[in-house]
Amino acid sequence: MELSVKDLVARYSSSQGPVYAVEKVTFDLPEGQSIGIAGESACGKSTLGLSIIRMLSGGKTQGEIFLDGESILDLSETEFNEKFRWKKISMIFQGAMNSLDPVFTIKDQFEEVLKQHNFQGDIKKIIQDAISSVSLDEDILKKYPHELSGGMKQRVVITMALLLKPKFVIADEPTTALDVLIQAQIINLLKKLKKDGMSFMLITHDLAVLSEIADKIGIMYGGQMVEFGSSSEIYKNPKHPYTQGLLKSIPTLRGNTPTYIKGIPPSLLDPPTECRFLERCPLAIEKCKKLPPKFKTKTGYVQCWLYEDQESSN
Repeated sequence: MELSVKDLVARYSSSQGPVYAVEKVTFDLPEGQSIGIAGESACGKSTLGLSIIRMLSGGKTQGEIFLDGESILDLSETEFNEKFRWKKISMIFQGAMNSLDPVFTIKDQFEEVLKQHNFQGDIKKIIQDAISSVSLDEDILKKYPHELSGGMKQRVVITMALLLKPKFVIADEPTTALDVLIQAQIINLLKKLKKDGMSFMLITHDLAVLSEIADKIGIMYGGQMVEFGSSSEIYKNPKHPYTQGLLKSIPTLRGNTPTYIKGIPPSLLDPPTECRFLERCPLAIEKCKKLPPKFKTKTGYVQCWLYEDQESSN
């Protein structure tokens, strides 16, 4: 499924005023490819995913989102639910246990999803196909969420997202709070599903995880996508100082000493009018006191004044 996002804005209302969670985010993802969204907590990653699947509770969305060439923000809720949600695009929500009802069996919860989306086929077969795709045994259908391990619960949540065989799945921090062995199992599962033809938007704060799955990577900071490009370019030649800082914070087998980015992200209640990374940036120049536009790179763009003079050479 081809995905195109143009100047997407998402804002929440609060007692202190509007929260500018996502500001003017733009990117394109060709059919068959996957994208990773990375950044610190509260940078707008999850809000971006919820906006795309139109499940942003308590918020307002503006801009353009195209799925397979159709503008989904122009559709009514009923139209989007009937044509797209869970049929073509679904979501693995952050926190598996919070996504499962403790008083119903796994089978009951699978059947409820199918009922809500008016599935008319063979319910038993579609459930069997889904649990088989994530290597779960049928015995799990009789169990309640509290009877499952963390890794099994995460697989159940993934299965729910796959029930109607969507082409594109948004996975919000699917490995958070899992031990490293279970994390590896979940990542291998996502790699298998991608090999089988499924595309993902993988949302995480862990750039090391993205290197296994993503064809494209978007770096979020302060509600903005400050860098977007191919996975190879982001890892081999990161341009934005924030992206460079994130990569330097990852331990490697070479034994390098990880470093951290000093300071804290800006408040999204009252975001600065200058570059939002200005106060933390070791490479800031005078021009950074103005908000930078998006300058083209070989495979995407970077929102940083340091590349103003280099755009013409790409």
